[in-house]
Amino acid sequence: MSDPVGKLPSELDQLPDRDAEETAEWAASLDAVAQAAGTRRAEYLLRRTLQHAEAAGLALPKLLETDYVNTIPTSAEPEFPGDEEMEARITAWNRWNAAAMVTRGSKYGVGGHIATFASAAWLYETGFQHFFRGKEADGSGDQLYIQGHASPGIYARAFLDGRISEQQLDNFRQESGGNGLPSYPHPRRLPWLWEFPTVSMGLGPLSAIYQARFNRYLQNRNIKDTANSHVWAFLGDGEMDEPESTAALALASREQLDNLTFVVNCNLQRLDGPVRANFRVVQELEAQFRGAGWNVIKTLWGSAWDELFQLDTTGALVRRLREVPDAQFQTYATRDVAYIRQHFFGANAELTALGGLLTDAKIAECFRTSRGGHEPRKVYAAYKAALEHKGAPTVILAQTVKGYTLGAGFESKNANHQMKKLTIDEFKSMRDKLGLPIPDSAFEDGQVPYGHPGANSPEVQYLNERRAALGGPAPARKVKQVALPAPADRSFAPLLKGSGKQEMATTMAFVRLVKDLMRDKETGKRWVPIVPDEARTFGMESLFPSAGIYSPLGQTYEPVDRDQLMYYKEAKDGQILNEGITEAGAMADFIAACTSYATHGEPMIPFYIFYSMFGWQRTADQMWQLADQLGKGFIVGATAGRTTLTGEGLQHADGHSHLIASTNPASLNYDPAFAYEIAVIVKDGLRRMYGETPEDVFYYLTVYNEPKVQPAMPEGVEEGILKGLYRFNQASDLENAPAADAAKIQLMASGTAIHWILEAQALLAADWNVAADVWSATSWGELRRDALECDEALLRGEVRTPYVTRALEGAAGPVLAVSDWMRQVPDQISQWVEQDYTSLGTDGFGLSDTREGARRHFGVDAQSIVVAALAQLARRGEVPASSVKEARERYGL
Repeated sequence: MSDPVGKLPSELDQLPDRDAEETAEWAASLDAVAQAAGTRRAEYLLRRTLQHAEAAGLALPKLLETDYVNTIPTSAEPEFPGDEEMEARITAWNRWNAAAMVTRGSKYGVGGHIATFASAAWLYETGFQHFFRGKEADGSGDQLYIQGHASPGIYARAFLDGRISEQQLDNFRQESGGNGLPSYPHPRRLPWLWEFPTVSMGLGPLSAIYQARFNRYLQNRNIKDTANSHVWAFLGDGEMDEPESTAALALASREQLDNLTFVVNCNLQRLDGPVRANFRVVQELEAQFRGAGWNVIKTLWGSAWDELFQLDTTGALVRRLREVPDAQFQTYATRDVAYIRQHFFGANAELTALGGLLTDAKIAECFRTSRGGHEPRKVYAAYKAALEHKGAPTVILAQTVKGYTLGAGFESKNANHQMKKLTIDEFKSMRDKLGLPIPDSAFEDGQVPYGHPGANSPEVQYLNERRAALGGPAPARKVKQVALPAPADRSFAPLLKGSGKQEMATTMAFVRLVKDLMRDKETGKRWVPIVPDEARTFGMESLFPSAGIYSPLGQTYEPVDRDQLMYYKEAKDGQILNEGITEAGAMADFIAACTSYATHGEPMIPFYIFYSMFGWQRTADQMWQLADQLGKGFIVGATAGRTTLTGEGLQHADGHSHLIASTNPASLNYDPAFAYEIAVIVKDGLRRMYGETPEDVFYYLTVYNEPKVQPAMPEGVEEGILKGLYRFNQASDLENAPAADAAKIQLMASGTAIHWILEAQALLAADWNVAADVWSATSWGELRRDALECDEALLRGEVRTPYVTRALEGAAGPVLAVSDWMRQVPDQISQWVEQDYTSLGTDGFGLSDTREGARRHFGVDAQSIVVAALAQLARRGEVPASSVKEARERYGL
């Protein structure tokens, strides 16, 4: 042995040994086995001992890898409860129609994927027949995250059960004409079927974990009984390369989410070739999940392998399987038996002898098609074991052949992901293999037919009976609209009346508003504050003791600040989701909460607050996922803008999030300047998202950490706040107003920039006799959205004037728009402004400086605005050109 007694590794020397003699006897026994039976036998005994210790609950480090064999041997498989022959016929019809749908669509060039469902068909069918709970039973049913490329198989099943027509199958990937099917799971495009958009790879597994966690959150807060809901996430082994796929594994095990099962279809191929050409992806994933604390079930080999393993009395076969890299195993699946005998069984004398006991037919069956993921009994055993395992989530690593049953031209080929169709001859061969009663005459027009056994056939009756027993069709999305009552006006009143002489940042104004709304008797419990470990930065620590931070364990320790008023309080029924430093995790939380109205019939009101720079820039893909899933809630970009975050610099200076947000059709984007604007926007947002006629939108608000006196709301500005623009004041309102014949200009700003143009307004009046009106542009994006709708209406013959045009009608002089964002943000509306229009913004990289220094650097401070306004007026001949130079010199520009 490498470390005989007396030469133990140094770390073991640190452990006290109460009986050194007994320890020496154990070590000597192992030495004796190694010497008498060989090191392989010694290794085997050690592995079995560690496995036994783990099963017995002994506190030992877990074995991260097991042999390359099934976790559940054939002898331990439970009795299969279904009619296996009937289920095979149902699966055969679904395989056929999935392939036919994609092939028929290929003549239109719309593409599609055949090979993924072909490999995973039994993984889905076994679940649909025996495990996946529908929404017509008690509770919320199960949540199914379907692998995006497998969607044709799900459509085929919905065709079999009568939920999708043949016409719809023919409109796969052709939605614009109506009655079509989206390429992938997409709730916004097919909202009665799909619950979760999953094809943006990596986001599905991440979301599934946080969905399972949010189910527990609802349970522990006594909002919804989710005890019977199970989350199933179907993933590809290639998809596991995405960082998001494994980003939250530790969270799932830490919170003991045994309501979650990952099913990884290990067909060993990704889009271009093998997933781990020179390695073994199954073993890698096993170690990764075991190391994160998951229960791992490997379902690798079909029953044809049983004979091989029984003949393997020396362990040579198991050792060889552990050696062969994935790419070589794929090669075995496509080569003749002689090749396999030479290159696999010819590795050593023991294997050669074993191979000599096997027929060519047996070797061909084992190496080409016999995989655990293709046998319902083995899949059933894995799923049953997953549901019965308590205290940890489960991952099932199911090995399959990509393109299974599609013929030798597809199976295990590197290019099969890009292969979109089968020939008529290949379909006939597939028909014969599957045993489907489709006559040759059905192909006479040169097109593959769809197949259906009939609405009253035994297959359809069996399918419907199984689904009825499990709670109805699946997948399915059912929305029972529950309108939430509007909160009392008293929650909004403090922000509407202003802050008096006290300065208050708009971030704090938002937090105060939500704190008051969380006290509302009707809807307060439905607020879900989400923050990625920055609550104190945003002044949210006051929520800690009152709302509590959610933890499934409660608080098992005494917090260090327990004697303080705002101590760190964790609770099993805590309301706040404080996710640590993970914006991706917080967004996954947000999506689960935003869609609870559909998933669980329980509308929740989440707000996710984060460092502005780390929102759209970092997790924009999840913002699209949120829109795809028809989520509702408030995203709050705090410490917004390029210059309000003093000293932080480039990595934290956000000047572009509103530009990114403007690309998302479901996002209503606001950059409020004052606390009362926040109150108006949030109140209307609650109405639009949770009222009697709820809309499938979400809100993005940017708030600032710069303390300012918050004015009371002027009369009659509510419409302008919501539409995106209103006149805050006029030059004639100033104490020292300019002369009546003074040159005029309109100053427009959003967010914190309103304070710069107010200062510029005063300077223009006092120093240059220029009359400037000040406009608050609460939403450049909503102004543009309205204008685009007017343009679209014009194409239909309907003449409508954009709101921004109407609002500025008659306003004298040019318009100068200013923001703490790139100029492209205010420039979104320029083409609908009839006055001369120009803008100032914070283009370029951020930098570390004071607010004043940064604003002077970007040319957006009050003095720079004055110079820009004078230059605009000088070009029109309304002020002397010399005044521009004079202003630059006076203000040190």
